[in-house]
Amino acid sequence: MHTIEPYYHWRNLYIASEDLQSPFYEREYSEFEFGNRVYNYLIHPQWDHIGSPTLYLKILYADYHAGYAVIEMIGEWNDAIENDVMTLKRDIIDTLIQEGIDKYILIGENVLNFHGSDECYYEEWIDDIGEGWVAMINFHEHVEAEMQAVGIDQYFIMGGEMDTIEWRTYLPHQFYDRIEKAVENRLV
Repeated sequence: MHTIEPYYHWRNLYIASEDLQSPFYEREYSEFEFGNRVYNYLIHPQWDHIGSPTLYLKILYADYHAGYAVIEMIGEWNDAIENDVMTLKRDIIDTLIQEGIDKYILIGENVLNFHGSDECYYEEWIDDIGEGWVAMINFHEHVEAEMQAVGIDQYFIMGGEMDTIEWRTYLPHQFYDRIEKAVENRLV
């Protein structure tokens, strides 16, 4: 897992640690010291620790004018033991909401497992973003099935074409436009 880096081809357009409005503003990273881990597996030091021992992320792009953020995730999303959604909501999402972000694109191809609990923080997240939405991109089938089993899939745009998007071929605004169009088609 230590070789899996957050997507870096958009760094010429956005770096969360240089964004005054980002919850990761002024965070410093090492390219050589591997300290973060998911269980016994070291992960690349460019991933952002959010307070969970098993779930890390990277804000790849945020556009405050258009109101969206693209967030890549890695690890195990564990609400049952660690209440990861609470940590994510309180420490990351709430900050972004205050800055005007109401549309979230979560990239989950490196999320290995999901363990659910209750849905109150998911409901709060959706309530807090009003007309916004949360799209789940390229999550593994078994992770989506686990989310469906506890009923939180109702809070996300997921499945279908969201599972097969070659998102790395787009610039951030093109990727957002593609997802927004797909979301609008589903919500109509």
